[in-house]
Amino acid sequence: MKAQVLQSTVDLHVNPEPLVFCDIRTPQPGPEDILIHIRACGVCHTELDEIEGRTPPAFFPVIPGHQVVGTVCSCGCDVTRHSVEDRVGVAWIFRSCGQCSFCRKGFENLCSEFQATGRDANGGYAEFMVVHQDYAFPIPSVLSDFETAPLLCAGAVGYRSLQLTGLTNGEPLGLTGFGGSGHLVLQLAGFLYPDSDIFVFTRNRVQQEFALELGAVWAGSTTTPSPQKLQAIIDTTPAWQPVVSALACLRPGGRVVINAIGKEDQDKHILASLNYSHHLWLEKEIKSVANVCRSDVVEFLGLAARLEIRPQTTLYPLEDANHALYDLKTKTVRGAKVLCIS
Repeated sequence: MKAQVLQSTVDLHVNPEPLVFCDIRTPQPGPEDILIHIRACGVCHTELDEIEGRTPPAFFPVIPGHQVVGTVCSCGCDVTRHSVEDRVGVAWIFRSCGQCSFCRKGFENLCSEFQATGRDANGGYAEFMVVHQDYAFPIPSVLSDFETAPLLCAGAVGYRSLQLTGLTNGEPLGLTGFGGSGHLVLQLAGFLYPDSDIFVFTRNRVQQEFALELGAVWAGSTTTPSPQKLQAIIDTTPAWQPVVSALACLRPGGRVVINAIGKEDQDKHILASLNYSHHLWLEKEIKSVANVCRSDVVEFLGLAARLEIRPQTTLYPLEDANHALYDLKTKTVRGAKVLCIS
């Protein structure tokens, strides 16, 4: 099969083509696995974190990609959840132990044996992939392959982030960064909290205009104070400065939810400007989002289908995966990027 393979971690500014497009052996499913013929795979900022070593892969060479949509083409002998020709998706959660206290409570994202698709196991930048039957999700028929791919991570983790804000209808919400996840969260929040004003912080003028088109009441830079204090802010940026700025925009008792696997180190000196009385006093909180649970994916796909939440996408052929990643790192992202595989 054709696949894009990462051989080692690199700095994308030094090597803008870290993936090698090559032929490798098609994987075979085990007794409880399914083999998926991939049709689309989303391109996520987490892939940049993997490639540049902020959340490095467990082994090399590895096939990245964790927003995978395709059809089942082969099933192991003990598979009962899926059938050949079923359309399924695979998200960031590739596997968990299933036995620990977190897994038993449905919090597989906190399992110490959590495995991530495309990092701890081969992912979706390829024509085929294998996954355990319990970690593949049926796709609602109203969602196309290319619409679904970003929903599996950008959407599902955005949904989890929104839940973790503790927001109630009518309380103002902020979104810092406005890429693949932000533009889906704005749509979802508009349905779930119709009386809540949404404020978007992004340094890019094109993204500011996009946010206003989708219903934000205000859009400004990450260093500009919002016109009013906010109850919650979801941060999806790779940097520390927006987090510190967001804390200053919170109401008493407000919460910043950081939706990012890692933060880049070059601006960590910004943390020295954190002032307790200005940024944290009056019971303000910072909460991180760790991965996604299976329930997040299932629930969000159902909501996206019912509420007609759709991403704006830019499509690339599989052979142009390096181009898509470099565009994600260096250019304006209006919506999400998706690889067309078959």
